[in-house]
Amino acid sequence: MLQSAKPDFPPIDRAIVLVGLMGVGKSTVGRRLATRLRLPFVDADEEIERAAGMPITEIFERFGEAYFRDGERRVIARLIDGTPKIVATGGGAFVNEETRDLILRDATAIWLHAHPDVLAERVKRRDTRPLLRGRDPAQVLRDLAAVRDPLYALAPIHVSSHKAPHENTVAAILKAIGR
Repeated sequence: MLQSAKPDFPPIDRAIVLVGLMGVGKSTVGRRLATRLRLPFVDADEEIERAAGMPITEIFERFGEAYFRDGERRVIARLIDGTPKIVATGGGAFVNEETRDLILRDATAIWLHAHPDVLAERVKRRDTRPLLRGRDPAQVLRDLAAVRDPLYALAPIHVSSHKAPHENTVAAILKAIGR
């Protein structure tokens, strides 16, 4: 009897949620990971914009960060509905205690981390991040890392993102989840 050359993996039975600072590659890596695992991909920021009918920058400007974080929590709660998928969150989502508890309870959280200088190089190309407007990206990211990294570290899986092709990070995630 021939045996399959492909190992049998247990099915993914819940959402995999990518958390980490802006610029670490949650959306880009998430899309590629979803393709490799043949799962749907959802970007929480895109879902927030769709639900609000406006860009995140406008939500921040008009209503403030607290209002945005509350809407973000509600959208993520809707996305983590028990069906397997890959979810990319915004950089601050996991900082909110209610959102973090929801993700840790109902999904598999993966912290993508990179050195703040690497992140600064990545994010300075676009002016779409409200927390960086008119500020030094490297300093903002160092400050954010000091506050947020201990919270991101609560995720059960940690994967480093380096100055390398995104496919390397995808491969590291697959290895970390036993794929």
